[in-house]
Amino acid sequence: MELTKQWRDHFKQLRAFDEAISLLYWDMRTQMPEQSAPLRAETIGYLSTEAFKRQTSDSFKQLLEEMEAANGLTATEKRSLQVAKTQYERNAKIPASEYQAYVTLVSEAETAWEKAKEQNDWGMFAPFLKKILTYQRKFADYFGYDAHPYDALLYDFEPGMTVAQLDDLFETLRDELVPLIRNLPGGTASLDWSMNEKAQERICHDWMRVVDYDLSRGRLDATVHPFEITINRRDVRITTKYDEADFRNALFGTMHEAGHATYEQQIDESLDELGLGGGASMGIHESQSLFFENFVGRSIAFLKSVYPNLQAEHHALQDVDFETFYAGVNEAKPSLIRIEADELTYSLHIIIRYELEKALIQGDLSVDELPAAWNKLYKEYLGVDVPSDAKGVLQDVHWAGGSFGYFPSYALGLIYAAQLTESLRAEHPDFETWIATGEFAPIKQWLATNVHRHGKTLTPNELIRTVTGEDISVRPLVRYLTSKYGTA
Repeated sequence: MELTKQWRDHFKQLRAFDEAISLLYWDMRTQMPEQSAPLRAETIGYLSTEAFKRQTSDSFKQLLEEMEAANGLTATEKRSLQVAKTQYERNAKIPASEYQAYVTLVSEAETAWEKAKEQNDWGMFAPFLKKILTYQRKFADYFGYDAHPYDALLYDFEPGMTVAQLDDLFETLRDELVPLIRNLPGGTASLDWSMNEKAQERICHDWMRVVDYDLSRGRLDATVHPFEITINRRDVRITTKYDEADFRNALFGTMHEAGHATYEQQIDESLDELGLGGGASMGIHESQSLFFENFVGRSIAFLKSVYPNLQAEHHALQDVDFETFYAGVNEAKPSLIRIEADELTYSLHIIIRYELEKALIQGDLSVDELPAAWNKLYKEYLGVDVPSDAKGVLQDVHWAGGSFGYFPSYALGLIYAAQLTESLRAEHPDFETWIATGEFAPIKQWLATNVHRHGKTLTPNELIRTVTGEDISVRPLVRYLTSKYGTA
């Protein structure tokens, strides 16, 4: 009992650091005065390093060894030990001084990225990315890998996934999507999607309530790049970006982040003190955000239920019939911006980033060559010309944050979401009726039981196989997209 208490106390300490760091990060991305950035980066770097030291200390190593030798551990405690040991072995390979310098660097890089994007100046950000890549390649060597250095970085986002598996999945998906995209009909009727920010904010709050995101344990704020962040299990915050020229971005972006937050709010709180309180992987996390954004939010059932209120809020839609509105919301066409992409072309945005990341980590592509390589792939895969770096290589924050290996999670999320939705529909034929009538409690309960409450106690593939009876497969997503867009 004393040993397991020490084990749980360790994770309680880490949780306290995580809460402080997360709150500082949320403030940095939403409300922090610009001049505070350098000092904030130092503070986050210091706190992150203190937490890192606790995960790599000799005392924790001894605790690990004692836990390994202990008898009578529960299945959940054994899983906690397994996850913690793997993380320890990875972290212990990184010198603490290097880790602190790296965390401070990425905090500074995110602020530089914001300015570079605003001013469309790749040169402002490129020096930071070069330094980040140097660390990422070094970390990959520290961690070790069998086939590709990118494999070593994937673990933090998608445990068990490899470049070989991703290449196979993404090649199949790309081959299925390209013909669908090439055969899309002409554009839909031109509609006025403009709306002032205050009206968008009201509707975003309405939609969050409809899908039952618990605002007593969360909040919605504006930011440059939308995100969800867990301060603690009872304080899960989301942000959105308001675009007065097109309200769809904020509304569906908010649904996306609310999906992430709902996952976090429904994880079994007892898992936090065992280090198992996060999502199974970023791919599983993205499956929940994309489930609410696409499989619910862009469905006929949901949009028909909210359309009257939307028409009342936005006068330009009052004389627009629902079929025209629905077609406009679900219009599929190649575009420049990932977070504004439709569900059909979205995966190609991810595959482009994946291929660039692999080349950068492997050393086959330099930072100076990256903008041209980005533009070339967008022309080749999506047939679009990139007019500026702000709308091209600078559009995402992920590389500024050092999140190499993260992007594949978005496409994996779509794949997982389609598999989970097929299983949910098969078990509950009333799924569409629930959405149409606003009965989201049964849907949330199904997700809580099958996905959310487990936290990290299951690996991504264990979770998908348990719920669907299959390993990861692109077929449900292809069926969904073909049914929706193949006969348009």
